[in-house]
Amino acid sequence: MKLNLFRNPFRRWISGDGKDRPTVPVKELAERDRRRMLKHFMVLEKPDRLLRFGAHTSDDQVANYVFGIDFSRDMVFGVYNRVFKLVAVGHLAFAPRDTRNCSSDKERVAEFGVSVLKAARGLGIGSKLFERAAIHCRNNDIDTLYMHCLSSNKTMMHIAKKAGMEIHRDYGEADAYLKLPAPSPATVLQEALDEQLATLDYALKANTRAAAKLLDKLPGGKSDD
Repeated sequence: MKLNLFRNPFRRWISGDGKDRPTVPVKELAERDRRRMLKHFMVLEKPDRLLRFGAHTSDDQVANYVFGIDFSRDMVFGVYNRVFKLVAVGHLAFAPRDTRNCSSDKERVAEFGVSVLKAARGLGIGSKLFERAAIHCRNNDIDTLYMHCLSSNKTMMHIAKKAGMEIHRDYGEADAYLKLPAPSPATVLQEALDEQLATLDYALKANTRAAAKLLDKLPGGKSDD
């Protein structure tokens, strides 16, 4: 039996293939999550790290990337499992529009990158992170969402095709673009509700984890690794 890492008492969602799956609360990450983000990227297997960063990346390079993220400029989203382990990270980076290859009328475009640990795959987490990033873009006057990855990155290609992105392949790499519609009161409300749910889920898991650590320190408790 497959362990359900995302049991959530609040709601469930129906995936595109008609299967009933657990809700995946996608939380906006902040400075306090940086250490867990670093741990997440460090435990990625070498092939997965290559796909995420598009090149062979050393531990020092990964650390520089994590500690170089500007949370005041970019948005980072994450998914925690029920034992408060960060199993997926989506980085939404904003940049000035490049008029040479972008049809956007806006001043900025956004680029999205995502990684999901092997144990948490097959639950639609990557797609949920992408949906969260897309709705944030819509609500912040961004009309073009961009992904760049290796053509061999099947996960990213699946997300791109599922989202209806326009994909261009060249020399083993792929660029995917998605034109986003304008925001609406419904999208603003949806983003607020999604973040509220994720915040509640985050607090519950964090407090549960803290309580477990406290119990481990009591006489007879299991020591924490």
